[in-house]
Amino acid sequence: MTASTAPASVLSTKTLVADPAWRDLKRAAEQLQQLQVADGSIPDAADHPAAMALVARITAAIEALAAHFPWDGEYLAAAVIDFERWREGGFGVPDFHDALVAFRPERNREDGIRHLIVFPMYTQNGSRDRHVEAVLVEVLWPEFIGELEASDFSNKLFVPIRFIDFTSGYDTNSAVLFPETVAMRQIPTFTWGAIFQDREAARFRRVVAAAAEITKLDLPDEARELLEDQSLAEETFVMWDLIHDRTHMRGDLPFDPFMIKQRMPFFLYSLEEMRCDMTAFRESVRLERELTPRAHGDGEPLTDAESEVLRHAKLVQYAVIFDRIFRFALTGSRTRNYDGLGGQLLFAWLHQHDVLHWTDTKLTIDWDDVPDVVVALGEAINELYWRSIDRPKTAHWLAAYELVRSVLEPHPASAWARGLDDDVLLGPPRGLTDAVLDDEFPLSMFYEALSKKMGDVIESTSGITGRD
Repeated sequence: MTASTAPASVLSTKTLVADPAWRDLKRAAEQLQQLQVADGSIPDAADHPAAMALVARITAAIEALAAHFPWDGEYLAAAVIDFERWREGGFGVPDFHDALVAFRPERNREDGIRHLIVFPMYTQNGSRDRHVEAVLVEVLWPEFIGELEASDFSNKLFVPIRFIDFTSGYDTNSAVLFPETVAMRQIPTFTWGAIFQDREAARFRRVVAAAAEITKLDLPDEARELLEDQSLAEETFVMWDLIHDRTHMRGDLPFDPFMIKQRMPFFLYSLEEMRCDMTAFRESVRLERELTPRAHGDGEPLTDAESEVLRHAKLVQYAVIFDRIFRFALTGSRTRNYDGLGGQLLFAWLHQHDVLHWTDTKLTIDWDDVPDVVVALGEAINELYWRSIDRPKTAHWLAAYELVRSVLEPHPASAWARGLDDDVLLGPPRGLTDAVLDDEFPLSMFYEALSKKMGDVIESTSGITGRD
């Protein structure tokens, strides 16, 4: 198999999912998973004959399907070789480095282009076992996103996708496909990161619709349209994630706050995620304010792409607020839940700045005042980061804690809240991290009550796609 420039046969999604080769690949991968241990190997020699037969089915299916994905020809050929090498090596820890390096979806960011992806990998927010997974995906690349990415928001690694079909590792809460999850002998330079926008949009729509009903929140017309239209929500999440993703390596940073794997208090991860979300919010406010006068006839008329940017800029603001305060705040366990903490932080910030109100068992939001209040939270985090460059690590961690603590009430038993002992402050960073409670900032009474009514709704979004 080699890469081809000839057009692929055009199959409907329904036909592709029903293709006998795909169905057999999916079944074989699922059966192979049952033989693999956590690191992806198959240590029991008694299982090797069955594993050989399953790998043969997988490689045959890849070769049969390859004609539908000519832009992935080099990758699919490398995947077959890596599967055969794994089999010939006695099913030790799998190594799919060569196939991973050959897979370059960021080179074909065209709306509707499809990929067949087969790797031994774990799925974030899903299984932590590096088992063989197979996924059929489709790229989302609306024209206005291409215009944004080509101008102020360059992000060559960002690949927005939607599910077509998948094996069990993705029948979970996982909404990302990252190369670092693949089993490989060495770490290459990563050239892409993919996010399942349809899953993000679908679970947002389900959770926020339920939360709005429970809290009696009157939604603005544009926000209601976002909850009613899956395609519109997907495009909105593409814009949000485009800006969010690129922000991780931009700005005044305490060297590299998130991407380097390091053990640190979970609230620092929360602030980094919020910094990126607040940047997406701020930039959306800026775009809305810059383009609105032209939409009303003041200046050069908007292009079609600019009109879409303007429309989605407002929707991104609703998406950031609602996803954070309703879904993120209540999703997952209370064990070092940094995404949940970010949602709690935003809700409390809005409440304490008098633009969000819980009165007479009804939630109301002063939408005209919200943009500047949310931007102010982003500015507070940016100020923390700017000052951190001149601070030692311990001082930065303490300052970050004080920022969160100024908004959220820590647990009464918190050692951080009472003040850490000198032996901890003078010791290695691990001591400070160990002193953080798993639930350092517990849910407020509002969230405790809301979580009891929202739990089943949130649980129902596991494995959801845009077709559900």
